[in-house]
Amino acid sequence: MNAPNLHLPLGLHQPPADLEWSPLRPGVDAAWIYQEEGGSAAAYLRYEPGAEVPWHRHPAPEHIFVLEGAQEDEHGRYPAGSVVVNPAGTLHTVRSPEGCLVLVVWGRQVEFV
Repeated sequence: MNAPNLHLPLGLHQPPADLEWSPLRPGVDAAWIYQEEGGSAAAYLRYEPGAEVPWHRHPAPEHIFVLEGAQEDEHGRYPAGSVVVNPAGTLHTVRSPEGCLVLVVWGRQVEFV
């Protein structure tokens, strides 16, 4: 599901300055808001232009808020302002040809296939 014209509270449009970035995948860095072992998590993800995340499955819903740039998968392209909800069981790859910044909330951590 894609819902354009996202309106988030101003404090969520950019990662807080005190969050630390760490590599998640090649070309994708994460600034974790919280992360429960084997459970739910939330993070800002920063994709460099051309970065990709390989095939993975979502055992629980995933909510993506595209803050800058654009992200895409097999289901479509999601520019800044989009909200993407991937239901449990979704299997996809994610890429960002131009680079992007997203806020992601996972019900459970993804399973790479």
